[in-house]
Amino acid sequence: MRKQLYIVVILLLGCFADVAFASEPAADSSKVKVGFAYDLNFDMQFDNREFYKSAYTSSMTIFGTRLTPSVGVALEQKNGTRHRLMAGIDILKNFGAANENSELFKEMTLYYNVQKQLGKTGFEMVAGVFPRRFAEGSYSQAFYSDSLRFYDNNLEGLLLKFSRPKAHFEIGCDWMGMFDTYSRERFQIFSAGEGQVLSFMSIGYAASLYHFSCSGVSDGVVDNALVNLYMRFDLASKANLQTLSVRLGWLQALQNDRAYVGHYVFPGGAEVVMEVQKWNVGVKNDMFIGKNMMPYYNTIDNAGYKYGSLLYMGSPFYRVWDDARDGVGLADRLEIYYAPKFGSPYLDLKVSAVFHFDGEKYCGCRQMVSLNFNLEELLRGRR
Repeated sequence: MRKQLYIVVILLLGCFADVAFASEPAADSSKVKVGFAYDLNFDMQFDNREFYKSAYTSSMTIFGTRLTPSVGVALEQKNGTRHRLMAGIDILKNFGAANENSELFKEMTLYYNVQKQLGKTGFEMVAGVFPRRFAEGSYSQAFYSDSLRFYDNNLEGLLLKFSRPKAHFEIGCDWMGMFDTYSRERFQIFSAGEGQVLSFMSIGYAASLYHFSCSGVSDGVVDNALVNLYMRFDLASKANLQTLSVRLGWLQALQNDRAYVGHYVFPGGAEVVMEVQKWNVGVKNDMFIGKNMMPYYNTIDNAGYKYGSLLYMGSPFYRVWDDARDGVGLADRLEIYYAPKFGSPYLDLKVSAVFHFDGEKYCGCRQMVSLNFNLEELLRGRR
């Protein structure tokens, strides 16, 4: 698996070099504009989870705020290519927690970013430790849960993005764990893309290959691949609504616990996402019908550690069953929200009530408030 990763990374870097620097004349300092670069992202999340009827997750309240400032150097060439070399810090405060430095300052961000326009094709690369928001693909919550997106805010690796007027594509690598006595070697190669085929219809995909390896005390390796193919129908303009969309997709996993199972299993299922919004008030329903997408969630390794959310980063409701049943189950997430518009793309506020069902019973409710200020969106509008 390591050799395969190295090959993929080499190919990605080769692709970048080919795209970014092919037919590029030698740099002329007189044609390069150097300046000061800065960025700032503020995020506050309130998520009160009342799951006393759920076997998949516990009741809890997530309430905290994050600030990620960064500064650096920006270089802009006469041909429009933009380079940025940035350094920053990820500051996270869980409300009510002690103000210990180990909690407050999560990690450094250090990354290089280049953007280049090739005719109608836009190219962007980010390398280093950078905010997860750079990845703009449409990923189901089977890939990443709300909790992970908030608490694991940064990617460590490489991301390549390509955009066309009616299509976009990205591929990246996130290295999440280095082999140590108690730390497993973990990395994920992920990709997503979507293209418009009709004025109201798009087709797309999201995919990931996750390598969950061993540590000094834990044996075993798990390969976890997940693919999501979908069609999206956007009908808002035909119905005089802010949003009216239907997304029909299929989730397919390929998983192999080499130490404790020794062969691949293939859980999968259908996913339907429907959303309607008018006057900034919306209703969104995510429904999954299929088999348990996390069959090894409760597996205990030889050191006594549970795989759990280390192996499966998506919403735990995709487990469908929490016992040994292998049949088809249903998970449903109904969200009613208010998302006022402030006439700016850099400020988002959303107030939601989310209701979870597992096909047999009501599982619980979440009351959520999210506020995000993204300076990058404001700066992008000035370019």
